[in-house]
Amino acid sequence: KNLSKRNKQIMEKNGNNRKLRVCVATCNRADYSKLAPIMFGIKTEPEFFELDVVVLGSHLIDDYGNTYRMIEQDDFDINTRLHTIVRGEDEAAMVESVGLALVKLPDVLNRLKPDIMIVHGDRFDALALATSAALMNIRILHIEGGEVSGTIDDSIRHAITKLAHYHVCCTRSAEQHLISMCEDHDRILLAGCPSYDKLLSAKNKDYMSIIRMWLGDDVKSKDYIVALQHPVTTDIKHSIKMFELTLDALISFNKRTLVLFPNIDAGSKEMVRVMRKKGIEHHPNFRAVKHVPFDQFIQLVAHAGCMIGNSSCGVREVGAFGTPVINLGTRQIGRETGENVLHVRDADTQDKILQALHLQFGKQYPCSKIYGDGNAVPRILKFLKSIDLQEPLQKKFCFPPVKENISQDIDHILETLSALAVDLGGTNLRVAIVSMKGEIVKKYTQFNPKTYEERINLILQMCVEAAAEAVKLNCRILGVGISTGGRVNPREGIVLHSTKLIQEWNSVDLRTPLSDTLHLPVWVDNDGNCAALAERKFGQGKGLENFVTLITGTGIGGGIIHQHELIHGSSFCAAELGHLVVSLDGPDCSCGSHGCIEAYASGMALQREAKKLHDEDLLLVEGMSVPKDEAVGALHLIQAAKLGNAKAQSILRTAGTALGLGVVNILHTMNPSLVILSGVLASHYIHIVKDIIRQQALSSVQDVDVVVSDLVDPALLGAASMVLDYTTRRIY
Repeated sequence: KNLSKRNKQIMEKNGNNRKLRVCVATCNRADYSKLAPIMFGIKTEPEFFELDVVVLGSHLIDDYGNTYRMIEQDDFDINTRLHTIVRGEDEAAMVESVGLALVKLPDVLNRLKPDIMIVHGDRFDALALATSAALMNIRILHIEGGEVSGTIDDSIRHAITKLAHYHVCCTRSAEQHLISMCEDHDRILLAGCPSYDKLLSAKNKDYMSIIRMWLGDDVKSKDYIVALQHPVTTDIKHSIKMFELTLDALISFNKRTLVLFPNIDAGSKEMVRVMRKKGIEHHPNFRAVKHVPFDQFIQLVAHAGCMIGNSSCGVREVGAFGTPVINLGTRQIGRETGENVLHVRDADTQDKILQALHLQFGKQYPCSKIYGDGNAVPRILKFLKSIDLQEPLQKKFCFPPVKENISQDIDHILETLSALAVDLGGTNLRVAIVSMKGEIVKKYTQFNPKTYEERINLILQMCVEAAAEAVKLNCRILGVGISTGGRVNPREGIVLHSTKLIQEWNSVDLRTPLSDTLHLPVWVDNDGNCAALAERKFGQGKGLENFVTLITGTGIGGGIIHQHELIHGSSFCAAELGHLVVSLDGPDCSCGSHGCIEAYASGMALQREAKKLHDEDLLLVEGMSVPKDEAVGALHLIQAAKLGNAKAQSILRTAGTALGLGVVNILHTMNPSLVILSGVLASHYIHIVKDIIRQQALSSVQDVDVVVSDLVDPALLGAASMVLDYTTRRIY
């Protein structure tokens, strides 16, 4: 309400509720895919905005598809067409094109007299637009500033940033870069990429007709490649050679491939010659096209087996679908990328590119929201409405020292980077919003249903509700981490085999339904491993290279950190520490064996022994009672031991001894620098375990410290750490 009131005051201050006159200038097919969602948004609010569209650059060239037509097909009135491209496709032609645009733009801007011009990205045409608007005292809103790629585009992008008055960035890193470049905090909006508004809602059941139209009737989904490669203007010769190697690799790989022509940068003419020299336009496995409408293009990349090249589209937009991407060379070297992107920095041999194709083709990754959450346009429109035209036009720079807090969004509220954490226990299902510092912002608890259908539906429902609540709490959710009992394949996000406590939970794909519903990346791991991850990030294992965590609860589990990394094992069965055998003739274990630590020291084992004592009237001592409607459990055994029950004390000592022998085996096998006992029973076992180490362990490991965890919710914190600690870069 306050923002709406402020917007109204600004409009009145701007003059009799005068509409904001916005000029959107688009230069090529790529920038139009980012600008179009904003243009549609502006068009839906005619009471606030007047829209003028200026088209220039490669939009108006036949060799590049005459892509201005798609703007007309979207029902936008093109106010001005400017032919600004000097043909030649070399460095000199790029400079001459900038000069020609600078000559023609003043007349257009004088005639339109916009209040603000929206400029996108880092193309040489965009530099001419920003230069003209700045010199003619027209406010500039720059989209996608602050990003880092790896070519001359970086220099152009940052030059436009210095000319622009307002900035809309897509990622937190880009926002930080803008602040480091001394831009005014209050004029930066972290909105996300506008194209993601369309990508994350793009559902086309008839995608097969689009695939057949562009690639042929015999092509299946996930069985073709999309290739899009542009020249690198700072190293044209090498980029042409790399394109040649790419085509050779694609020919050898022998899959149907859609090849899009490169952009108009210097070197593109030579790349087209390479295509024709290799007969790509007539090769039966290839379809070479100048342009694909954006709506159809996103369906093609969404259902491709792989995308290859060096286009920013591959490292940005394609992540929304989890399609595998091979990023070649240095053109996008500084971009933030999702786990779907495999980088081939030195693409200097055909074999290296071919090997990357074999590694990536046909995989499916979680969708990535690094560059947006689908709500960029509403934020941008709100930002536009907040612009006060009476403010001085001269922009201010915030020179160091920079404020400690980073720039705010349009509501002037700092969002907290957070994760959704899910803990699937035998009794309860818990979901929490966890901040980067390990603070549980909000937690939700429900009883864990007994059937698969009820359980998966409840997980989805709780996560959707938590994600919606996160917006109100100013938490930006980066992903979902799930902790569950049993054996888990974390690479695929599948529960392979569950514990007996969670029924109907074998061969369950958790990643796909959650990722599809929330449009977020999802990680899944065993609860013992999650406890170790929690200690590594938030607990007593922080900064340690090697340590082991043992969970003492209903069962006995654990996790092993070796050289700072979690150990999963060849069949994802590492750290099943509860099933270390400490006696050849011990009690039966739930795993089918006998003499395991879990058969002695778990909550279930103590409950078993407590019931035996209770049935023989040997459990209760003076000062102790068990209500008739209450089941006898491990806590009653512990209470009896504290009150002097000798038999209860003996059982606890035996359980602690079994656990201690297991720890000794761990010390002799792994030689960690620390052992952390976690869970409700840890404090009752710690002293016995230390005694057994002194009696049984080799002298060389007796100095290893054994401590009780001080974390309250290790499963939730560990699930969150999978999200918060995940690195988005992969190097090949």
